[in-house]
Amino acid sequence: MSSNIVWHEASITKEERRSKNKHQSFILWFTGLSASGKSSVANAFARQLFESGNQAFVLDGDNVRHGLNKDLGFDEVGRKENIRRIGEVAKLFVESGQIVLTAFISPYREDREVVRKLVADGEFIEVYVKCSVETCEQRDPKGLYKKARNAEIPNFTGISAPYEEPENPEITLNTEQYSIEECAQQLTQILTDKGYI
Repeated sequence: MSSNIVWHEASITKEERRSKNKHQSFILWFTGLSASGKSSVANAFARQLFESGNQAFVLDGDNVRHGLNKDLGFDEVGRKENIRRIGEVAKLFVESGQIVLTAFISPYREDREVVRKLVADGEFIEVYVKCSVETCEQRDPKGLYKKARNAEIPNFTGISAPYEEPENPEITLNTEQYSIEECAQQLTQILTDKGYI
C-alpha cells in the first residue's frame, strides 16, 4: 500500500446512520454449496426486511461476478480474492447503516474468518445453508453439477474442489428439511430474539 494514502474520516458516523434507519447494520454471510438455497433464502429474507422498513441489500455471488469480480477465476486463488473483495464491500454496507446479505459459496473457513475480522464483534453473522451435495445435485437448477461430473467445469465445490463446513456458525438453516419461506421465518425469529431487527 502506498504511504501517500491517508484515511479520511466520514462526516456521518455508522451510529448516526443506524439511529436514522432505526436498526442495526451487520453482515448476514450465507455460505453453502451451489444449489443449497443461499440466494433464494437471502432474497426472501431481504424482501421481509425491506417490507418491515429495514435498509437491506443482497450481494449475490453470480451477480457480483458479472461486474466487480468478472476478472476472477474459480481456482483457489480466484475464490479467495472474490471473498476478500466482497468482504470489503460488505464492510462498506455496514458502515452505511444497512443490513447486507451475502450469498457466496465461500468454501474456505479461513476466508470467511478474514471477513469476520473486518468488522466489529456482532457485525458478522455466519449463516450456514445446510444441504447435502446429493440433494444439491438433484436440484441442480443451473446444470452445473452435471457439467462438473462430465469434467466440463474444473474446481467445482463439492465435486472436484473442497467445501469446508462452518464449525460454529451463528445460524444454521437446513434447506433439506425446511422451505425457503420457513428458513426466512427462522431468520426473522432468531434475529428478533437477538435484538438485531
